[in-house]
Amino acid sequence: MAAPRAEVVIDLDNLRHNVAHLAALAPGAETMAVVKADGYGHGAVEVARAAVEAGATWLGSCSLAEALALRAAGLTVPVLAWLDPPGTDYAPGVEQGVDLAASSVRQLDAIADAATRAGRTARVHLKIDTGLSRNGCQPADWPELVERAARTPNVEVHAIWSHLAVADEVGHPATDAQAERFDDAYRAALAAGLDPRRHLANSAAVLTRPDLHFDLVRPGIAVYGLNPVPVPADLRPVMTFRSSVAMTKRVPAGEAVSYGLTWTAKTDTTLALVPAGYADGVPRALSNRAHVWLGGRRHPLVGRVCMDQVVVDCGDHEVAEGDEVVLFGAGAHGEPTAREWADTVGTIDYEIVTGMYRPRVTRSYVGARR
Repeated sequence: MAAPRAEVVIDLDNLRHNVAHLAALAPGAETMAVVKADGYGHGAVEVARAAVEAGATWLGSCSLAEALALRAAGLTVPVLAWLDPPGTDYAPGVEQGVDLAASSVRQLDAIADAATRAGRTARVHLKIDTGLSRNGCQPADWPELVERAARTPNVEVHAIWSHLAVADEVGHPATDAQAERFDDAYRAALAAGLDPRRHLANSAAVLTRPDLHFDLVRPGIAVYGLNPVPVPADLRPVMTFRSSVAMTKRVPAGEAVSYGLTWTAKTDTTLALVPAGYADGVPRALSNRAHVWLGGRRHPLVGRVCMDQVVVDCGDHEVAEGDEVVLFGAGAHGEPTAREWADTVGTIDYEIVTGMYRPRVTRSYVGARR
């Protein structure tokens, strides 16, 4: 078998562990595993199946198309889709039993129209903007939305929900302010004659705010073993990004490496060429700032990250063509992690792992159940 050029390996046993752990932290609530953006780059269908096996009772997608892909793969648990552009035909979602979110009267009316055409009742989650100022109904418009929903045929309001802005900053007062607004919205929904469930908690709130678990929690990044809060949690990273050594060469002191000649060997050294570059998800900003795991130890990435390749300084350590190179992984043995990459380039690990969904990066799974 040929060595991998650029591959992400997804550990589904680790994912099952994470989902079971998160569900146990919210024993009075159901658990929605969020699998939007192709499962945060991990593969939505395989991730969803593993999450359901581990106890997730809901799945969360962003778009209706994502939700329908889960249905097409045979997943029958409740799925929520919450963000599509105007003009979207919701009828296929209603027909397939996808729960749909509405943040405005316009969206509610579009869903109701789709339900009429589908000849079925649409199950809806009304979203209130409690302070994130993205999607969600403004508090001033909320009474109209809940009153319209209460009298709209072919629509069943299953839940109200919102999303937290700074739950990853433990103790930030804005989270309490959002919780208060959410409670106000819930009381207004009750006054309109609705009896909705409530969901608010993202990964950070699942880990740190049990008072906000309500009826359903929506862990996202934590499902994939990445911890959004500076609080210890029993989470296991799910994705490993690996490649292999394509070529080695011994170069004398004074030789420079890669475009711009930004790194020069101080002593005679062995260089390893790795066929993965920024077209494969290695940020160019990691040039001369990162390490890889090769031959049981960390080695520095030297010179500029190129479109298709990077160069690693191996010193006097023995390396050979075909040797495995871990660019990031779980970190259990000392290998770099997605969080380390993110911290180095000034981003978040969400962006690192979702950025691995690329045509040249193959994806494989371990821990799959047949």
